[in-house]
Amino acid sequence: MAFGHDIAYVVGALATSPFWSYRLWRTGKWRTDWPGRFGCIPRLDPDGRPTLLIHAVSVGEVNAVRTLVDDLCDASNSGWRIVISVTTDTGFARAQELYGATHSVVRYAFDLSWCVHRFLDAIRPDLVALMELEVWPNFVQACHRRNVPVCVVNGRLTERSFKRYRIVAPLIRPAFACLTASAVQTYDYAQRFITLGTPASRVQVLDTMKWDTAVVSDHVEGAEDLALAMGIDRHRPIVVAGSTGPGEEQLLVETCPSEAQLVLAPRKPERFDAVAELDPTITRRSQHPDGTVRAVAAETRLFLLDTIGELRKAYCLADVVIVGRSFLGLYGSNVLEPIALGKATIIGPFYDDFADIVSVLRSRCGIVVSDQPGLAAAELLADAPRALRLARAGHDVILSRQGASRRHAELLLQLMPDKPGTRR
Repeated sequence: MAFGHDIAYVVGALATSPFWSYRLWRTGKWRTDWPGRFGCIPRLDPDGRPTLLIHAVSVGEVNAVRTLVDDLCDASNSGWRIVISVTTDTGFARAQELYGATHSVVRYAFDLSWCVHRFLDAIRPDLVALMELEVWPNFVQACHRRNVPVCVVNGRLTERSFKRYRIVAPLIRPAFACLTASAVQTYDYAQRFITLGTPASRVQVLDTMKWDTAVVSDHVEGAEDLALAMGIDRHRPIVVAGSTGPGEEQLLVETCPSEAQLVLAPRKPERFDAVAELDPTITRRSQHPDGTVRAVAAETRLFLLDTIGELRKAYCLADVVIVGRSFLGLYGSNVLEPIALGKATIIGPFYDDFADIVSVLRSRCGIVVSDQPGLAAAELLADAPRALRLARAGHDVILSRQGASRRHAELLLQLMPDKPGTRR
């Protein structure tokens, strides 16, 4: 079966090569860790501890697994070796930042059989946890042949993804059947995992760990320094638009209240320059990387956060937050970070990737959903009591839903062998 998957991957890669080759060249992403993507990573030395491999695709999954890693370290009393594998370059950098000092961070390999075997030979995991969905056929079945249990944690399978998976169901059903356990976020997701081949007895609903990653606070270290460096006036209204997508920045520049300062934070770094060209008055954060203080100009209105890792600081400065990738047909971004900071938050009508979280927040009046972000922001800025009620309601929802990471940690504790190598 592995040979069949390899053939399908190679044919698919060749057929789509003009598209992805051009995209890699245009975005500069061809400069990546190609040996790691083909499974050539340093072999980990045995140290007598069971090894848990946690696979997180990109930045979102890397951030979502933070509390789980902490809970596992506490529960195992550091008796486990935890390895974090990541696919994307931005996710790899974020994983290094969060875990590099205490855990191994490695590049996840392509799902070609020979790449998978190199990868597994280097890590020799005793247990594998796949964040959200990453059920790659060759990888899961290779683990199964080695008697290494594989568990999906924080599992999610949206209707959009489910439709695509059903098209190739004969190819992926054996992999879903090999899963030792699937801990998913909702009952709808559970039914989809079962439909794709996971035995019902191995599927359980534990909610989403993203609630746990929301750090409830009213202060972020460095926020005031960011305002000073960019020349943001703390005495004027501030709207922060985070994780924005193509076309949304123009929409926001045109519709955001004229009396408000607008901070744009595009989701993808390769779009920073294009967004900066939207308006000649935009002030870029990267123009002042050394923290030098800018004089505040009364007419300054537009700011571009074109750095990585400072979005939370910007959210802390906001009077109103607009969460992007949700207005022009994409699938939304994480709304929990600004809400956890006590900010009145707006998201557009397209939020499929966060539908369950937004649904809960809407039912408790903790978020505004609108297809007119400028108008919605103006209304909240003009009605401070309403904005405060909105922020408090969202804050309370987050606190009431936390705890999924602990439940996932308990499941992994049950699956981990007492001694390394006992299940190979």
